[in-house]
Amino acid sequence: FSDWDDIPPSSALEVISEEEAVQIIAEPLLPIQSSTLRDYVDHSETLAKLVHLGVDLSQVEKRQKAGQLLLTLDFEKDVKKILLFLKDVGVEDNQLGPFLTKNPYILGEDLEALETRVAYLKSKKFGKSEIAQMVSRAPYLLLFSVERLDNRLGFFKNELGLSVKKTKDLVIRLPRLLTGKIEPVKENLQVCQIELGFQRNQIQQIVCKTPKILTASRKRLKQTFDYLHNIMGIPHHLLTRFPQVFNSKLLRIRERHMFLAFLGRAQYDPAQPSYISLDQLVSLPDEVFCKEIAKASMQDFENFLKTL
Repeated sequence: FSDWDDIPPSSALEVISEEEAVQIIAEPLLPIQSSTLRDYVDHSETLAKLVHLGVDLSQVEKRQKAGQLLLTLDFEKDVKKILLFLKDVGVEDNQLGPFLTKNPYILGEDLEALETRVAYLKSKKFGKSEIAQMVSRAPYLLLFSVERLDNRLGFFKNELGLSVKKTKDLVIRLPRLLTGKIEPVKENLQVCQIELGFQRNQIQQIVCKTPKILTASRKRLKQTFDYLHNIMGIPHHLLTRFPQVFNSKLLRIRERHMFLAFLGRAQYDPAQPSYISLDQLVSLPDEVFCKEIAKASMQDFENFLKTL
């Protein structure tokens, strides 16, 4: 979802101007006019070592001012300490290259500032392995100030009325909530409450079970809800129990529901003997769905789909 491309903080981008970069690379051998970082690798120990680590320079140079930043860094003086820091945080050796490809800006950050941010997360009782997981899954996380991280945690805690523990669990499962834009999240919460009609405590439960709802496409969320609630007749309390259904493709829900309706088996009321849970409806592979839920063969299902 385009709103959810991680946005590095602006300070990380204000690294160095092109003029300054050119002055630093005053060595006559360097191809100053070059448009790709690859051309600099033979002349730059830093770039050569980063390539050796697995950094993809063709991706790095697509990021604003990232190439210029790397050309100004000294491996021994600037880069090594950040690599050691990342390893200490828990980024695996084989993940350092992919991590720096996504977030080269961290190499220009002040080590003390980075350590302060990790210390803040520890003070909020995030464990070492949890921090490692969050940093790996949201590479820009440590570029953000303690104030920003604190505000974000506060936002989710207050907006959703969550306990400290549940707020922590939420951002451990989806750490991009701390790095992405907040507007789409606010809009999705409004959609759930105002347009889809969920109660606040239901939204709490939904978000805790399926955090991705906060970053899902609003259009898709509404279309899926409309089909489940208005066509299949699923009440809000059941959607709250099985919110993972919102992560499923609407086509899959529609095809399976129509097949069950065709067979006279579309029964989603837990009080009825032939009850089918939403989880069974969407999560089982086709073969298992046909055999155990629809009590039909794959061939029957495939033939039915051709009639749609």
